[in-house]
Amino acid sequence: MLTSLSIKNYALIDSLQVDFNDGFTIITGETGAGKSILLGGLSLILGKRADLSSLRNKEQKCIIEAQFDVSNYNLKELYDINDLDYESQTIIRREILPSGKSRAFVNDSPVNLSNLQLLGERLIDIHSQHETLQLVDDAFQFQVIDALSENKEELIDYSTKLSKYKKLTKELEQLVAFQSEAIKEHDYNSFLLNELVAANLKVDELEGLEEEYETLNNIETIQEKLTASNQFFSDEQLGLINTLTELKVVLKQLASLSNKYEKLYTRVNSSFIELDDVFSEIERFQEDLEANPNRLEEVNGKLTTINNLFQKHIVNDISGLIEVKKELELKVSATENVEADITKKESEIKTVKSGLDKLAQVIHKKRVQAIPKLKKELEIILSSLGMPNAQFDISLNLSSTYYYNGKEALSFLFSANKGGTFKSLKKAASGGELSRIMLAIKSILTRYINLPTIMFDEIDTGVSGEVSNKMAEIMSQMSATMQVFSITHLPQIAAKGHTHFKVYKKDVDEVTTTNLVKLNHDDRIIEIAQMLGGIEVSNSAIAHAKQLLN
Repeated sequence: MLTSLSIKNYALIDSLQVDFNDGFTIITGETGAGKSILLGGLSLILGKRADLSSLRNKEQKCIIEAQFDVSNYNLKELYDINDLDYESQTIIRREILPSGKSRAFVNDSPVNLSNLQLLGERLIDIHSQHETLQLVDDAFQFQVIDALSENKEELIDYSTKLSKYKKLTKELEQLVAFQSEAIKEHDYNSFLLNELVAANLKVDELEGLEEEYETLNNIETIQEKLTASNQFFSDEQLGLINTLTELKVVLKQLASLSNKYEKLYTRVNSSFIELDDVFSEIERFQEDLEANPNRLEEVNGKLTTINNLFQKHIVNDISGLIEVKKELELKVSATENVEADITKKESEIKTVKSGLDKLAQVIHKKRVQAIPKLKKELEIILSSLGMPNAQFDISLNLSSTYYYNGKEALSFLFSANKGGTFKSLKKAASGGELSRIMLAIKSILTRYINLPTIMFDEIDTGVSGEVSNKMAEIMSQMSATMQVFSITHLPQIAAKGHTHFKVYKKDVDEVTTTNLVKLNHDDRIIEIAQMLGGIEVSNSAIAHAKQLLN
């Protein structure tokens, strides 16, 4: 409920601070006194957009602050979703700067207007004769029926299953689309994969193949050079082996004469051992060297294949080709397995769909049972509100479509006169009739769900005294379980309030200011008497006012 409201530098309001109670609160005042200004300021708290015209003094900022007791509203989850600090005594502040910028805060945390609007919808419902669009909206009409049907748990379960159904359906569509595209590419991907598999690639084989190719391709030259090298080692006259053998013998003899020549012998002997090993390796190379045209062709073919694959797949090494091969394997495998995935997904959807259909039937059955009760209660209340011939034709038609709240199309028709044709509320009811229908619906809803604070803005315009008495009784009954405000010009309604405020204007230094004051019992008598008979209060008006208050 709204517990306090502070407005500074807004329109005709210089500074206003007021505290509110629960129950039924009345706000009265002469036409033009500023009741709409008060509502405008409150609307800013609920997320309405603002502009510089809202500022009374264009050089100072406008500040509007409201405190709400939200302890009974079950809003903790909404706060968490919107990353707000939850406080049972929530303070909402709106600031409009001289620059035209606007800022909003919930419990001192900055908040954007869309989140403020979501919260505001759960705190105050402002309703006037000219704002009845909600009444003709299917979503609101379903909300009314579901309140009487006590469908809350079923609707939560339905919503969860519907989200899952939509998610699975989207996944199925993606699989089918993937299959359609994949089939087109499958043959080509399979060809590329088979080509890579046939190449039998190994990560480190390229360097070995290139070396083997150079050897086989230049075998005559290599043979010639190896033979020449062998000659340098093995020639009987000038060969390195014979020469070093003779040198070893000489140095051996020299070393036997003096130790200082031992190192020379050792070094030459080491060189002999190394060169002898080189000679042996040259001989092995000669023995192993063999011309093999077939192997040369095979190696050349594989190198050509690898280089062609490099160009085709735009990679620089065999590791890149192996990665391409893995990707192709995944694509080909996914294409081959997608049919099984589609079948599995269809089975999941069938199971969820079955659960949705059962829930939709339960919801439908409970709604059908609640409709006669709703019609009866509405028609009884409207009869007391001066609409004795009001009738409703409410029906539900099952559909194959899954809507957010079931599988039904709602027909909510109305006729204000006997023998009249049933039409939609928008076409069949006048503004005043829509206001009374809304009052009747809200009064019924208070018995089934917790409604936010409601503010009726002159919905009693154009009604008779007897009807206004009944409207006042209904609003008073509603205030037993919720906070109700009524901005009214009718004394019959004003007298039913538990608390009474008056909006008035006064001129100070040739500047007009709007103010709001709480009336005591004597002030209420005068105010209601003036509502009955005008500014000049008569004894009969005073007596009548007292009678209404009592």
